[in-house]
Amino acid sequence: MSIPQTTREYRLPKKEGFHDLTLVESPIPKLKATEVLLKVHAVSLNFRDVAIAKNIYPMPLKENLVPGSDMAGDIVALGPEVTGWSVGERVSVNFAPDHIFGEASEETINSIMGGYSDGVLTEYKAVPAHSLVRIPEHLSYEEASTLPCAGVTAYNALFGANPIKGSDIVLVQGTGGVSIFALQIAVASGAVVIATSSSDKKLELVKKLGATHTINYKTTPDWEIEVRKLTNGRGVDHVIEVGGAGTIIKSVQSVRFGGSIDLIGLVAGQADVSMLPLLILKSGCFVHGIQVGPRVMFEDMNRLISAAKIKPVIDKVFPFEQLKESYEYLWSQQHVGKVVVTMSKD
Repeated sequence: MSIPQTTREYRLPKKEGFHDLTLVESPIPKLKATEVLLKVHAVSLNFRDVAIAKNIYPMPLKENLVPGSDMAGDIVALGPEVTGWSVGERVSVNFAPDHIFGEASEETINSIMGGYSDGVLTEYKAVPAHSLVRIPEHLSYEEASTLPCAGVTAYNALFGANPIKGSDIVLVQGTGGVSIFALQIAVASGAVVIATSSSDKKLELVKKLGATHTINYKTTPDWEIEVRKLTNGRGVDHVIEVGGAGTIIKSVQSVRFGGSIDLIGLVAGQADVSMLPLLILKSGCFVHGIQVGPRVMFEDMNRLISAAKIKPVIDKVFPFEQLKESYEYLWSQQHVGKVVVTMSKD
């Protein structure tokens, strides 16, 4: 295929709201020797993306940013020193392109796209070849685009510092992207899942995905007591903690002695957590802050996804030209699973 000289991409010249997302045309940069050029087919959105656009993201950001971190596409050109890859291969890119293996560091975190550096809401993207991961064959571009952040985060929570075992009990909060992936990965691994949501309709869906127990936290506000009942007083082995300060006290009260709380998000807002150190000490639990994961973990996850034929849950797909509407929809928290943006098909 012929490669154009320019690419359409979104930028955030300001961060005062979704109206600041601006579609521009930019030159495609010349490839470095160890880079590949990707044609982007699909991008999935994360809560981080809408937080950045609303200027409520707590980390430093690049000026005039191209947002977005999670994509799937094709290789269309190779730098002269790239080996092991071919034009036409279907690939994704690790969330932090320079995080290849081992623990995260300041250097690898600084390579995260769509925040510290320009992201993937562009038709063509140059990336280092060492960041590439092959897409599972049974997934579409749209499905594969959901994996780099939400998928790897969930996999790291369950298989990182304290790996789950068959028959472990996992508490999953809500029905966002990370939570749904954690549910699917836990079920595929032989674990029992308890899922919470404020919507009975959403809870019906998570039952179909394999959740054994569900709790509506609106009608059962003391859901930590219900979790204890469901586990015969023992507590759960893992909590996928996406609420942050607003839910973590209840999470500590839900986890078994010596269990794991995998701290991922902050969507439940602020609350008094002055008792948290004492509760953690009394429960002997392990609280692990998750920074997504390295490329080798992405590859491990993809082997599980391929073996178990896991299909990511996509709530809604928007065309590239309706990016602002996709941000509004994600911000409304109506979704179950992921919200995806597709590029033009030419």
